[in-house]
Amino acid sequence: MPLSDALSRALHAPADPPLRALPSPVVDLLRSLDAPPRLAAHLRAVHDVAVQLVDWLEHRHPRIVVDRAAVLFGAATHDIGKTVHTAELSGPGSAHEEAGSALLSDLGFGPDLARFAGTHASWTAPGTTLEDLLVSTADKVWKNKRLPDLEDLVIAHLVQATGGQHWEEYLAFDDLLTRIGDGADGRLAFQASFPAPSRP
Repeated sequence: MPLSDALSRALHAPADPPLRALPSPVVDLLRSLDAPPRLAAHLRAVHDVAVQLVDWLEHRHPRIVVDRAAVLFGAATHDIGKTVHTAELSGPGSAHEEAGSALLSDLGFGPDLARFAGTHASWTAPGTTLEDLLVSTADKVWKNKRLPDLEDLVIAHLVQATGGQHWEEYLAFDDLLTRIGDGADGRLAFQASFPAPSRP
């Protein structure tokens, strides 16, 4: 299958569970970069989970102000640096983080959006926002990976913002992540249907 056809399929093909479309500017960006289809499939899965997280937050805590558009853009572009460091699509590495932020900045995206490419794996850094934590959480729970330290930071933000009980927020958030995690096998299978580029 030609690369452009595979990329189109990664961006638009039906999946089980269903995956929402990426924001139009991100679709255009991935096409302009001739992004690896596997990366597009991954970004689509993480973005879909981020939508679920933000929807839940807005429904449960409508008074908490969260930059929905920034979270969804961040989830949809967090690994954009892997268009530069393609070996990190199938292997470990963090070079894509700084490269992704720089790439988005060079393309005219402001620091409020470009930052997620660099912060999605550093949720304990000073100044980490709830938006950063939601992108980081989406990047883990899409494949049903649970990180208690990360989840505790999200819960702490919710407790601080609402004055609620920690145990109540924990139970509600855990229930959400469990339900999202139930779809992980389908999301992983969708991503795996797009082979990673050969390593150099």
